[in-house]
Amino acid sequence: MEGRFHYYEGYTMKQVTFPERVMCELGIKQLFVSNAAGGMNPDFQIGDLMVIDDHINFFPEHPLHGKNNPQGPRFPDMHEAYDRALRDLADAIAAQKGIRLQHGVYVGLQGPTYETPAEYRMYRLLGGDAVGMSTVPEVIVARHCGIKVFGISVITDLGGFDNPVEVSHEEVQKAANAAQPIMTALMREMIQRV
Repeated sequence: MEGRFHYYEGYTMKQVTFPERVMCELGIKQLFVSNAAGGMNPDFQIGDLMVIDDHINFFPEHPLHGKNNPQGPRFPDMHEAYDRALRDLADAIAAQKGIRLQHGVYVGLQGPTYETPAEYRMYRLLGGDAVGMSTVPEVIVARHCGIKVFGISVITDLGGFDNPVEVSHEEVQKAANAAQPIMTALMREMIQRV
């Protein structure tokens, strides 16, 4: 897919995650997701790629709320939302190609505002390394359908540190565009090897 439906645009969670339901019906077994995210980990730099090891869901509506869809169990297990074997493959390819990869926990928020410095610090204290406004609902529904997931964030801005930095959408897009060729090369190689 090119792009996605965002909850902050006014779509319902059913609409946001409808593509994953279609993918499931088409027989998709693995899903690769990417996003632009604000980094809260002091080891991160703008332009870093962060493999998502886990997530924290702060969306106000859960994508599985309501009647259970027959594609999955009522209470799906989320202990490995992001597939370990796919993450290991990404690490192996990155090491071979000299790609710098970070790992971390992605915090999913409603948006559409960027976080305040205090919010960045709070999410970091709760265990987050990066924060964004997407991905988590799609991953939950993919896992509900039995689809394995690999997720990666492009760190497009940094927040929560001693010197707050103003963030603009244009700067976020510029950082994402600069990192995209490296992320694409990594994912292409992963897909060839899967």
